[in-house]
Amino acid sequence: MPCCETIANRRVLFVMAAEQEYGSHLRRRFTPLMTGVGPVEAAMATGIALHTLDQRHALPDLVISLGSAGSRICRLGEVYQVLSVSWRDMDASRIGIARGVTPFLDHPVDMPLTTPLSLQTARLSTGANIVGGEGYAAIDADMVDMETFAIARACQRFEVPLMGLRGISDGPGELSGISGWTQLLSLLDERLAEAVDLLGETLSGPRKP
Repeated sequence: MPCCETIANRRVLFVMAAEQEYGSHLRRRFTPLMTGVGPVEAAMATGIALHTLDQRHALPDLVISLGSAGSRICRLGEVYQVLSVSWRDMDASRIGIARGVTPFLDHPVDMPLTTPLSLQTARLSTGANIVGGEGYAAIDADMVDMETFAIARACQRFEVPLMGLRGISDGPGELSGISGWTQLLSLLDERLAEAVDLLGETLSGPRKP
């Protein structure tokens, strides 16, 4: 059963993909909805969770997607707030639709997310592949993940704002096996927890109209 945390009298649902990213610092702060890896798992798990909460008249005031990301532009070990998210798998350009836009849906290539924290921001690309090496050259974004766009679409369905926090685990050079992803996760766990701590103070301020 999905469970929201209460932060500054707001219901907040934290969403993560993998247990490997959920370290001791984050565990002391919240219990997330774990979706599994990739856009299909993320869309399914988030949609079901929000539907369940909606049926209980307990939709969150805010959803936060957080975890690791790859980048060859952003600094390794740093946490970035997601300015916008795009979907690199969607390509209907052969029928005249911009790459990244779902046919017959009205959404921009880069979907803006809410950015309440005074943290550095970066544009994110979601897709079903792990990116490495020269694969970054074909992606028009600062960092990559495998879930946030799918979570954003589920949140739009229920009119719930989404915020994204991503720590850079890999990117420069070619990714050499799973250890290339996991070696910085303990550091990112600590730094993501610090970003989460900023949320209470920020949400304690007056609500924006």
